[in-house]
Amino acid sequence: MKLLLKELTRFTTQPRTFYCYMFLSIWIFLLIAGMYRYMGNAEHNASPGSGGGNYNLNTGTANSDASEFASSAQRFAQYRERCAPLAQLTRMDDGGMLEGWKLQGVLLVIRHGDRGAMSHVHAGGINCGVNADGDSLVNRYRSFLHNSSSSASGSNHMYWSKVGPFHGFPLLPATDRGCPLGQLTYKGIAQLLHVGDILHQIYAHPLGLLLKPNSVRGGGALETTPHTLLNSDEVVVFTTRYRRTFQSALALLFALLPAEKWLALNVRESHSMAFCFGDCSCAQSMVLRKRLMQLADRQLLQRPDVLAVMQWIGGTLLQHAPTEGGVTNPFEVVDAMLTVLCHEATTLPCRRRNGSQMREASTRNQDLIDVINIDQDETAGNAPQAAAAAADDAAGAGAAAPAADGIAPSNDEQQQESDGCVEALHVDALMSFADELSLRSARHVYYKRSGLLRAYGMIRHIVGYMLKMISGDRTKFVLYSGHDCTMQYLTAALGIQNAQGQTIPYASRLAFEVYRSEAHTDYYFRVVHNGRDVTQQIEFCEGGKSLRVTRDSRGNKADLCPIENIIRFLHEDYFGPLNATNFKEACAASIGSPAKANDF
Repeated sequence: MKLLLKELTRFTTQPRTFYCYMFLSIWIFLLIAGMYRYMGNAEHNASPGSGGGNYNLNTGTANSDASEFASSAQRFAQYRERCAPLAQLTRMDDGGMLEGWKLQGVLLVIRHGDRGAMSHVHAGGINCGVNADGDSLVNRYRSFLHNSSSSASGSNHMYWSKVGPFHGFPLLPATDRGCPLGQLTYKGIAQLLHVGDILHQIYAHPLGLLLKPNSVRGGGALETTPHTLLNSDEVVVFTTRYRRTFQSALALLFALLPAEKWLALNVRESHSMAFCFGDCSCAQSMVLRKRLMQLADRQLLQRPDVLAVMQWIGGTLLQHAPTEGGVTNPFEVVDAMLTVLCHEATTLPCRRRNGSQMREASTRNQDLIDVINIDQDETAGNAPQAAAAAADDAAGAGAAAPAADGIAPSNDEQQQESDGCVEALHVDALMSFADELSLRSARHVYYKRSGLLRAYGMIRHIVGYMLKMISGDRTKFVLYSGHDCTMQYLTAALGIQNAQGQTIPYASRLAFEVYRSEAHTDYYFRVVHNGRDVTQQIEFCEGGKSLRVTRDSRGNKADLCPIENIIRFLHEDYFGPLNATNFKEACAASIGSPAKANDF
């Protein structure tokens, strides 16, 4: 006690020392208090349930902290590449005119253009149309169809009027800005018109598609019946019986061909998304695909953080009824998320506990996203099935939002945070996992084997038309208008690597260009994937098996593969990786025991 009184007396007699201690104590207290307050705000903004971190898609910033989401804005631009922005559709290594070579024909495989989501989604402010100032190709196409429909002939070219499986199909989407469920959008129409315009610049002149018919009758008048405007085998069109593939094919061909040739087109139906033309039934291909899906399921089960994020985003975006058990397929959520990212949505979506916001958004966008779909069936990628039980444990459809660092909230937090917004970091977690899964799937042996079985009929069909082109047949251009799985099977069978794994962007194209040497009448072909020459990636064309020639005056090179290489591959080497000698034997052969989870 005496010691304490002595020290107090000393402090009072030396006021400068006393005030220094007091000032230092107050400063330390304020510093600690400020740190706790900052950490509390950061945690509050990171939680979707707080409502304070709504991400702005136009500026690439969050309302609370712009710098925190700068890197996410760059990644969002990468995710949008799946949607094929018009600036991404350019001419690169595409051929057409090679010095010393004559283009005999082109076989083109495409994926349809931009479409609405495959599931009903809650999304506000989306626009699936073209820019407000218009697109010249879209305006020309619409004007042509409208003017043709009001012509004196009485024909209505707003709908396909020819007899056949596509009779009565509309040629344009129902609304200018709408995103109808699983249907082609005006943005998709614009994509295929731009692809067709690129192909027009490359192929129309070398293939002679711009030549006018020269049939002349008595008074010098030009005969305008369809069979004189276009030989039925000059341009051959195959498409599945879906509006999005049919409309994509017609939009592309409108930009490629003269109007009179476009009017004379005949469109043929493929009964399979694989365009297998008879070589379709194969149980082993389904077994391989199912095993690949099971491996993907296991990867998802090992990522509870992704499961929680998937449930939160899916519960916010998808209109699943509570009895459906929540969301179990990450690719379904990715498809819904792309509807937001690629269609000018201003912010990432939110949900509210009372559901008033969702009901308002759903009513406001009824014409955009809630249209009855009559031809929706399309595979959107791997569909994990075993994740359902684990997903229910991780987070239900109405569960709270996961923390932005991927850690699921506690039960108390779930009770307090049943509403909130999707955050940029949640989107990153989901899309990064989907990208990783896509790359792993595309590199797996099951993917290659399944592609060989699925694409056999189509490759036979392509080789058959190649032989027609080099034998003097009038066929110049063959179009296969299909889906993402169409190109997945074909690229897997040929060994063509895609930087995005098994992800196929909208309006993708794979061209087989057939050439004849003007010097010694030998026949070659090259393969161009989305404008890039991938001939050297094909095993039977790689290295010294191909001929390197000059492509243009700037010295760029092109690889030409002999036609006999693909014929030999089809007839002798095709089923080697499957330990079989023909399609029937390959489909009946035993695949062996399933791969282990760590083999994926």
